Amino acid sequence: MSLINMAKREINCKIVYYGIGLCGKTTNLHYIHQAVNPQDVGEMVSIDTETERTLYFDLLPLELGKVHGFNIRFQLYTVPGQVLYQQTRISVLKGADCVIFVADSQASKLQENIESWNELQEQLRRMNKDVTDFPLVMQWNKRDLHEILPVSVLEQYLNQYRVPSFAAVAVTGQGVIESLRMGINSTLRRLERI
Repeated sequence: MSLINMAKREINCKIVYYGIGLCGKTTNLHYIHQAVNPQDVGEMVSIDTETERTLYFDLLPLELGKVHGFNIRFQLYTVPGQVLYQQTRISVLKGADCVIFVADSQASKLQENIESWNELQEQLRRMNKDVTDFPLVMQWNKRDLHEILPVSVLEQYLNQYRVPSFAAVAVTGQGVIESLRMGINSTLRRLERI
């Protein structure tokens, strides 16, 4: 849920990148941090384990100007994808205004992607979010690798709600800004309805 600070005339929105371990969530944030105008973005905070996987979250404040006299600020988070960090994923997901689900396109990762997607849906339901009306974006990452599934197969198994989706290669930036832009626009449209 967006936080509105009337005194500062500021609206803070939260976008969470969700998916399995090493699917490219943190790579998305690194690319965005480098691509965005330095005056519009804050410092990126990353807490990694020895294997360089995100242990808790990445936070990337992103200033987007004003809407109805309010400064709009987006904070981008990633969740740890490893199975043992489920409680941390739940904590990071709380208060999310939008989720960008990053799926690893490799055929060998389909079952893990399905389990992660099912977990996300369950957590959103527990937070009383209507999955069919909540701002969601699907990102089919790692499209540059061998032995990847066709996008149509990923859509079939992971996008039954037909939310916006983008093919991506996070390390080169392909599909990264497009996914973020859709997440931001979906969040802003939902804010206007509230």
